[in-house]
Amino acid sequence: FDKCFGYLKLNSTITNKNFKNWHSSSNKETLVMGVINVTPDSFSDGGKYLSIKNATERAQALLEEGADILDIGGESTRPGAKPVDVSDELDRVIPVIQEVRKFSLNSLISVDTYKSQVAHESIKAGADIINDISGLRFDKSMVQIISKHNVPVVIMHMKGNPETMQNSPHYGNIIDEIIKFFKDRIKKAKSIGVKDKQIILDPGLGFGKTVEDNFSIIRHLNRMCSLGYPVLIGPSRKSFIGSVLSLSTGNRLEGTSAAVSACILNGARMVRVHDVLEIKRVVKIIERIRTAK
Repeated sequence: FDKCFGYLKLNSTITNKNFKNWHSSSNKETLVMGVINVTPDSFSDGGKYLSIKNATERAQALLEEGADILDIGGESTRPGAKPVDVSDELDRVIPVIQEVRKFSLNSLISVDTYKSQVAHESIKAGADIINDISGLRFDKSMVQIISKHNVPVVIMHMKGNPETMQNSPHYGNIIDEIIKFFKDRIKKAKSIGVKDKQIILDPGLGFGKTVEDNFSIIRHLNRMCSLGYPVLIGPSRKSFIGSVLSLSTGNRLEGTSAAVSACILNGARMVRVHDVLEIKRVVKIIERIRTAK
């Protein structure tokens, strides 16, 4: 776990909390990743931050709310979403990275993409992390880009692709299958030069999973954490929460908070969310519970 975060630049939030002590401690404090969807059709906030101005203002707000990492995405990966051209994705993402870098030189920026060209240009523009929902599967050149630039990568599990992933997904044993997937992808990445300290894992809540699958992943998340890599989890406002609570996307904060709490107690050390201010408060209390003697 220490090795991966040695690759990340320090933003002001982490620095103010004495990142060196966090980095060397056996009890890592959970980092909060704030979502910025520069898209017209994301499931929760599609269209709100499509302009460079709105996306940049959103980035500033998330940092002020305490986001440790900004996750910028130029292609919706909601169920049923269709692919976006590389040129369109670059036009959405690169200017936002560049604008963020103007007012925040040291903030941590993740780019949510599975395209190697977008990853390459994003890193050149100032991104620190690549968040690949395909687990390095969709673009065979992605792993070379990660190795070449020596940056952390989030390897996420997904069954199928965003357009088809929710068409009756089925598993024999979902936890075993995700762990096998991770082991296979890690082996492949390392064979092309990616180091252990660059790897972050994400089981992909909502990506080719039933409602019960998502709850099973959260319940047994510690098994994935036992692989020895930091685990990122993204339950924010997702439909499995809405289906249980019978609530619309914008009314799922309590459900998201409950899921985040369980994930942290089961080993996750990075949470990807829309509601940074509120989730930072949740994390603060859960951290006190998790680390209490």
